[in-house]
Amino acid sequence: MSTRVVITGIGAVTPLGVGAETLHTRAVAGLSGLNDENENGLGGKVGRCLDFDVKNPLSRREMRRMDRYTQLAVAAADEAIAQAGWGGGLPCDARRITCYIGTAIGGLDTLETQHLVMHTEGAEEVSPLTVPMMMANAAPAHISMRHGLHGETTAIVTACSSGAQAIIAGVRSILLGEADAAVVGGAEAGTTRFTRAIFNAAGAISPDGNSTPFDEERNGFNLGEGAGILVLESAENARARGAEILGEIAGYGLSSDAHHITAPNPDGKYAAYALNRALETAGATPEQVSYVNAHGTGTELNDTTEVNVLRQALGDALENIPVSSTKSAIGHLFGAAGAVETIATLQALRHGQAPPTLGLKNLDKRLGRVRISGEPQDLAPGTFSAEDGTPKRLGLSNSLGFGGHNVTLAIRA
Repeated sequence: MSTRVVITGIGAVTPLGVGAETLHTRAVAGLSGLNDENENGLGGKVGRCLDFDVKNPLSRREMRRMDRYTQLAVAAADEAIAQAGWGGGLPCDARRITCYIGTAIGGLDTLETQHLVMHTEGAEEVSPLTVPMMMANAAPAHISMRHGLHGETTAIVTACSSGAQAIIAGVRSILLGEADAAVVGGAEAGTTRFTRAIFNAAGAISPDGNSTPFDEERNGFNLGEGAGILVLESAENARARGAEILGEIAGYGLSSDAHHITAPNPDGKYAAYALNRALETAGATPEQVSYVNAHGTGTELNDTTEVNVLRQALGDALENIPVSSTKSAIGHLFGAAGAVETIATLQALRHGQAPPTLGLKNLDKRLGRVRISGEPQDLAPGTFSAEDGTPKRLGLSNSLGFGGHNVTLAIRA
């Protein structure tokens, strides 16, 4: 990509705590954000944002008008925008700041609650705020209103790749010259009883919480909630105002399996195409990759397919590249996953240490030779020279969504 799109702010609210730094430090320390919950016969573990105090960023009036997924998104956006240094005012024309937030489901908590109200108290008791709270575009709408962003404001809905595709939408708006900056990311609050019931019925949830991606005893994923938001700017805009640059969206790749509504294509060739495109647009080779944050859900089909994809795209270099799954510590965040994992990737590159695949004891031998560990892994200094000649680490973040959506982001720190 000729124009550089840089990252000047990051914010995260996850089951590991509040804050992008908290996400990294607690993940590397081997802490889990998952808790045992047994409700209505649904066992396993759930990742809830227990440290999140909604009264801190929001007034009572705002709280009553937002679904939990929007509340999480707004809190993460506040952190990212503050770190970007926008507290004293926007860095450019507000009409040239876009906002794209991904979600797989949107205001499911509101939908479930109001559906219950209708059947227990009557249709006349349903809240008139139900539609604006449950609509998928509520999060980007509230973020734009809160911060006065007047560029294109859109919700991206592509299942588990939504957050990653929202980041790409922001990148494209800058590359096309339609924006100078973008607020992007993903949010989800999919830990409701209904969500747990439907994924349990589909046999996707780990019945005992043993969701350890790539482990030979893995048996499904755990549900989680959270949000990850990034502030993107053109390098020119960031430099002009003296902003600290945390990293760069160096490249990206997208494709569609066009194979099955929920299952990935086992041959992985189209997901490998997306990964290759990410490297190509970043101007990098497999040997220059310092870290891969895998989609890593903990289902046998996903894990085996994804390692197959990595091997096709990275070849022999894969054996020397640390790989891990953030979902092992926070659960599957659905539409927020790609954004939170992009932040986790950036943080791993910046701090030089990849978080572990938590709980991994016995790597599935069928996966072959791949550097996946239950312990943190130190990252090499990096071989990709920046403009000042300093080696910079390059990382990849994979997202695979129901519907066959394949997304890979290349991040340089």
